[in-house]
Amino acid sequence: MRSRLILPSLLLCAALFAVTDGAAAQSLAAQKTAVGGVTVQATPRALPGGAWEFEIVFDTHSQELSDEPAKSASLVADGRTLAPAGWKGDPPGGHHRKGVLRFDAVSPPPEAIELRIARPGETAPRSFRWRTR
Repeated sequence: MRSRLILPSLLLCAALFAVTDGAAAQSLAAQKTAVGGVTVQATPRALPGGAWEFEIVFDTHSQELSDEPAKSASLVADGRTLAPAGWKGDPPGGHHRKGVLRFDAVSPPPEAIELRIARPGETAPRSFRWRTR
């Protein structure tokens, strides 16, 4: 009797975990904005632990990309605005850039985060929002 209950219980737990994990991954999916011929894509890579990382991709065919994400980005979490801890990626220039923007983790983890990237010549920062729970 016991052995007949174990396998269905394990399958149910695995199914629940897969659904929950899929919902979390979907809520932290890549986001993209396009303004003035420049596309910016932000993808959360790692949020738990000691650092939060976002893969950032800049793409254009109309201008040089002079952005400095370590100076122009911020993360808003529970009303607090955080400066980046670092940028590891392509230097300013060119038409295609990619890198990882890192922030120190917020504790306790917020329910939602907003990544803002101010761009040269644009009046408002690009905004990317995710629910973390």
